[in-house]
Amino acid sequence: MSVPDYMQCAEDHQTLLVVVQPVGIVSEENFFRIYKRISSVSQISVRDSQRALYIRYRHHYPPENSEWGDFQTHRKVVGLITITDCFSAKDWPQTFEKFHVQKEIYGSTLYDSRLFVFGLQGEIAEQPRTDVAFYPSYEDCATVEKRIEDFVESLFIVLESKRLDRATDKSGDKIPLLCVPFEKKDFVGLDTDSRHYKKRCQGRMRKHVGDLCLQAGMLQDSLVHYHMSVELLRSVNDFLWLGAALEGLCSASVIYHYPGGTGGKAGARRFPGSALPAEAANRHRPAKGYFLSSPRCAGALTTNGINADTSTEIGRAKNCLSPEDIIEKYKEAISYYSKYKNAGVIELEACVKAVRVLAIQKRSMEASEFLQNAVYINLRQLSEEEKIQRYSILSELYELIGFHRKSAFFKRVAAMQCVAPSISEPGWRACYKLLLETLPGYSLSLDPQDFNKGTHRGWAAVQMRLLHELVYASRRMGNPALSVRHLSFLLQTMLDFLSDQEKKDVTQSLENYTSKCPGTMELLTLPDGLTLPPVPFTKLPIVRRVKLLDLPASLRPQKMKSSLGPSVSAKSPFIYSPIIAHSRGEERSKKIDFQWVQGDVCEVQLMVYNPMPFELRVENMGLLTSGVEFESLPAALSLPAESGLYPVTLVGVPQTTGTITVNGYHTTVFGVFSDCLLDSLPGIKTSGSTVEVIPALPRLQISTSLPRSAHSLQPSSGDEISTNVSVQLYNGETQQLVVRLENIGMEPLEKLEVTSKILTTKEKLYGDFLSWKLEDTLAQFPLQPGKVATFTISIKVKLDFSCQENLLQDLSDDGISVSGFPLCSPFRQVVRPRVESKPVNAAEGGRPGEPGHVKTLEAVLNFKYSGGPGHVEGYYRNLALGLHVEVEPSVFFTRVSTLPATSTRQCHLLLDVFNATEHELSVRARSDEELILHAGECQRMAIQVDKFNFESFPESPADKGQFANSKHLEEERQEARGLEINSKLDIHWTIISFSQTRGAQRVFLNDAHPSLKRTGEASVEGLLNQLVLEHLQLAPLLWDVLVDGQPCDCQAAACRVGDPVRLEVRLTNRSPRSVGPFALSVVPFQDHQNGVHSYDLRHAVSFVGSGTFYLDKVQPSGQAACLGALLFLYTGDFFLHIRFHEDGPSKELPPSWFCLPSVHVRALEAQA
Repeated sequence: MSVPDYMQCAEDHQTLLVVVQPVGIVSEENFFRIYKRISSVSQISVRDSQRALYIRYRHHYPPENSEWGDFQTHRKVVGLITITDCFSAKDWPQTFEKFHVQKEIYGSTLYDSRLFVFGLQGEIAEQPRTDVAFYPSYEDCATVEKRIEDFVESLFIVLESKRLDRATDKSGDKIPLLCVPFEKKDFVGLDTDSRHYKKRCQGRMRKHVGDLCLQAGMLQDSLVHYHMSVELLRSVNDFLWLGAALEGLCSASVIYHYPGGTGGKAGARRFPGSALPAEAANRHRPAKGYFLSSPRCAGALTTNGINADTSTEIGRAKNCLSPEDIIEKYKEAISYYSKYKNAGVIELEACVKAVRVLAIQKRSMEASEFLQNAVYINLRQLSEEEKIQRYSILSELYELIGFHRKSAFFKRVAAMQCVAPSISEPGWRACYKLLLETLPGYSLSLDPQDFNKGTHRGWAAVQMRLLHELVYASRRMGNPALSVRHLSFLLQTMLDFLSDQEKKDVTQSLENYTSKCPGTMELLTLPDGLTLPPVPFTKLPIVRRVKLLDLPASLRPQKMKSSLGPSVSAKSPFIYSPIIAHSRGEERSKKIDFQWVQGDVCEVQLMVYNPMPFELRVENMGLLTSGVEFESLPAALSLPAESGLYPVTLVGVPQTTGTITVNGYHTTVFGVFSDCLLDSLPGIKTSGSTVEVIPALPRLQISTSLPRSAHSLQPSSGDEISTNVSVQLYNGETQQLVVRLENIGMEPLEKLEVTSKILTTKEKLYGDFLSWKLEDTLAQFPLQPGKVATFTISIKVKLDFSCQENLLQDLSDDGISVSGFPLCSPFRQVVRPRVESKPVNAAEGGRPGEPGHVKTLEAVLNFKYSGGPGHVEGYYRNLALGLHVEVEPSVFFTRVSTLPATSTRQCHLLLDVFNATEHELSVRARSDEELILHAGECQRMAIQVDKFNFESFPESPADKGQFANSKHLEEERQEARGLEINSKLDIHWTIISFSQTRGAQRVFLNDAHPSLKRTGEASVEGLLNQLVLEHLQLAPLLWDVLVDGQPCDCQAAACRVGDPVRLEVRLTNRSPRSVGPFALSVVPFQDHQNGVHSYDLRHAVSFVGSGTFYLDKVQPSGQAACLGALLFLYTGDFFLHIRFHEDGPSKELPPSWFCLPSVHVRALEAQA
C-alpha cells in the first residue's frame, strides 16, 4: 500500500468502504449531486437487530490499497456504486459492459455492487433488476436513498455471513494464514504444521474476526477477539499483525469512549435527532440498549469527550482500554509498524489516528510527538501533489492540537511545494491561497487596524518573509493590485523592523509596482470571497498631533450678545439646568468652542515627522471631513530624512453651513493613495475634531494714511491686532487719520460700528484723544464686494503741560523777562534779552527739552462689521487697528500765578512758558499777538481774563449721581473749571522754523515751507491749583460803586468843582447764606505818584451828610444799596477808599468777599 489516507480516524475501523465512481462520460456537477445524496446514507440500524452499520464512501480509491483488506478489513472495498448516463437502448450493452469491467477492478473484495443509470427509458428500464436502477433524469430520482439502504443491507448480510463463518470454531479444519501483500513470498516453504505457525494463523484470524465484529456493530465481541489476538501474536513475535491487533483494540476503545467521533465534522457519527431523510429516519436510528451512542451516552460527555457515566458498560466490557491505555497501545503498535519498511503507510495513518484522539483528550504535547514521528516516516518517492497533501494534513493536525505556528510552517511548506521547480506548470494561485491560510499561525492579519492594538505580536522576521512571498506570488498570478496591497501592508506594519536598506528596497519596489497600478483605498475581493481591507499609510509620515486652528483674529466670527445673557438656553424655560450643562459638557469634549465661516479658508495643523532614512515626498495631502460640503485644497510637502516634528498646515473651504467633523487626512506616498482616519492613528493628540460652520460674512480690509508701526500692541484683553500704525506728534497737536475700508469678501458689508479703547497709560489725558464721524461713510452702505469707503479719525494728544520734574528755574521778580500784552496792566512792560550763555540744566547733560521726555500713547480702534447671511444669524466680525502715538513735548508751563487787574471783575493770569522743542515756536492766546520762544527758552506771558462764575457746577454728591464720594466730585468740579478756563484762554503754539546744520552754516526753514509747520494747543488744564482758581473766581459778594449813576471800576469818573457828586454802593449776594448788616466808611485821598498818599483833605473834599454808609441784611440772591454825596472844592485827581467797620458781621466772612473797586474821581474846573 503506497497511498496514505490522511483523513483516517479510529472510528473508520467500524465502517464498510463503498466506492462511488462514474462510468463513461458523466458531468462533474451531476455526479457530485448524486454522490452527495448517496453519502448522506452513512449510518443505518439493521432490521430485526440492535446493531448499527456505518458506511464510508470514497469516489476515488487506489485498488492496491484494497489488497490490505485482510490486514484491516476497513481498507477493503466491499461495495461498488457506479453512475452513468445512457440515453438509448443500443448504448445499454456497452454501458453494462463497462460496469462489469469496473467491478473486476475490485472484484476480489466486493460484497455487492449497483449501477445507477440516468436517462434511459423504455422496455429495458422497466425490467426489474437488483443490481441496476434506472432513472429518467437527475432531477427525477427520488428513490436513490432507498436503493442505497437496500444496498447497505445486502452488504450487511454478506458481512454477517463472513463473520459467522470465520468466528465458528472448526477444530477439524485448518486455519488459513492471512498475509499482507509483501509477506507472501516470505512464507513460502514454511512448516505449516508447527505450533508456532498455527498460533500465528490463529492470532491473525482472531484479529480478522475482531475487525469483522467491529464492522458488524458488535463492539463487545470485537474487544474480546482483539485481546485474544494480542496474546497469541505476542507469543509468536508476529509484530506487524500484533501492531494491527493493538490498533484494533485502540479503535474499539476509542469508539466506546468517544461516541461523538475523533475526526471532526467529517468523522462524526449521526445521533438520534440529526438530519436524515424522512423515509429512513426510523431505520437510521440505532437500537437502544446495545449501541453505545444512545441518547443517554451521547448527552453525558465531559470536556475531553469521554463518557462520564460508563460504569455499567465498563462492567460488561472489561476488555475496553482506558483513555491513557489507548495512547500507550497506539505507541506500542506504531513501534511495531516501524520495524517494517513496507508498512510506512500503516504507521503514518496510525500516528494520525492517535493525534486525533489526543486532540480530544487535550494532550497537545504528546500529540506533537506522534506528529513529529509522522514527519520522519519515509514513504516511497511521493509525487508533488502527494507532498502538498501530506504537508497540508500535517498543518491541519498541528492546528487541531493548538500548535498554530507549527501548523503555519507546514502549510507554508505546502505552498512552496506548489511552485517547486520540478513542476512544469507551477500553481501560483494554490500557493497564494495556502500562504494566506498561514497568516493566523504567524500572528498576522491582513487588516492593518489589528497592528494598532498594543505591542507587536509574532516574529517580525518570519512575518516579513511571508509577506514578501505573498507579494511575489500575487505578482506571478498576474494581479499587480494585490502585489501593491501586500507590499503596502508590509511597509506600513513592519516599518519598525525594516533596516534602512530594506526600507529603500521596499519603497523602490513599491514605486515600480504603483507606476503600473496605483494603490487605492478600495476593498480587494479574492476569487474565494476573501476581502483585503485597504492599507492607509499612517506612518508615512507619522502624525503626532492634530489641531484645528481658529480663524485669524480679524476674521473670527462673534455672536451678538443676547439680552438674556449667555447662560440661558433658548430651548429651555429654566435659567439653569444641570442636565443641559452635563450634555453640553460631553459635547464640548470633542466639539471646539470656535467657529469656521462658510466660504473662508480654514486651517488644520498637523505635527508630523518622517521615519524614513531618506527624503519623503508626500503628494496630494488634504483633509477628510464629513457633515458639511468641504473643498479640500491639497498640498505637497517634502520631509527631510528622519526629521523631527514638523508642522504642516492643511487648508480647505467649507461650502455649506452646519457642523463639520475632521475625520482625518489623505495622502499619496510612493504612488499609494491613503485615507488616514484620526480614530485609527495610535498615540495621536487632538483637542477636538468637530467645529461649527456659520453662514458667510463679509471680509473687511483696512489701510490708513499713516505708516505701519514696528510696535506690536498687546491689549490686556487678549485681542489680536491685525494692523499697527504709528505717528509722532507734539503735545497738543492734532493729526487726521484717513481710514480706507475695502470689502474684499463675497458678501455685502451692511453694518459697521467703530469703537476705541485707550490702553493703560500712566499719563493724564485731557480732552478726546480720538474722535470721528461715521454718518457720511454709513451713507455708502451696503458696501458691495470690491468697493471702498473712507472716513477720517482725528487724533488729538493733550497731556499735562506742567513741568513735574522741577528742573527749570522759576523766573523771579528780580530781572524777570516779562512779555505782556496791551491789557492795561498796572505795571510797566519790561523786555530784557534772554541769556544764551547760560543753558538750562546743563549740569544734567540733557538737551533743552529733556524734562519733557517722549511719552507714548497706545489705543485700539475696533471695527465691528457684519453683513450677508451671517448678519441674519446674528454674527459679526471685529477688526482691530493698533495706534501707537509718540508724544514729544512742545511747551511747558513752569509756573502759574495771578495778579489783580484794575477791575475787580478781572485779573491777570501769569504763565511761565518754556519751549521744550529743538525749534523756534510762537505762542498765542486768543487773537492777541504772538510770543516768540527760541529752543530751550523760558518767558512769562500775562493774560488779562474776566473772572469766572463757577456756580453752575455741582456743589454736592446729591447733585450728580455718578460720583461715589465728595473727593471724586471735587476732582470733577476742578476738571470742569479747568476746561472752561482753557477754552476761554485758547492758547496755541506754532513751530515756525526747523533748524538744520549744513557745515558751519545754519539754515532756517520758515514760512516758505508751510508743510513743515506744526501747530497745536497748549492747555492749562491740570495746572491751576486751588489758590489760582479762587483768584480767577468771582467773589460771592459782588460790590459795585456808581458815581453819578455811572459804574466806576476801571475808568476815572469826571465831575465839576462845586457840584455835588452822588455816590452809590450796591451789594449783590451770590452766596447761599444771608449777610449783613454792614457799615462802610468812605476815606478820600490823593496819590502823589511817589509813594506818598495824602489823607488830610478836609479843605478839599466835603461830605454832604454822613461819611458812613449802612447796608441792611441781604438774603441769598438778594441786592442792597446805600447812597451818599460828595462835594469837591478844588480840581485834581482824587481816590476814594471804602473800608468796612471790623466790628459786626463782617468779621465772620473772609476778606476776599470784601473786594470793592478803587474809585477814581477827577474834579474839573466849574463851567462859567
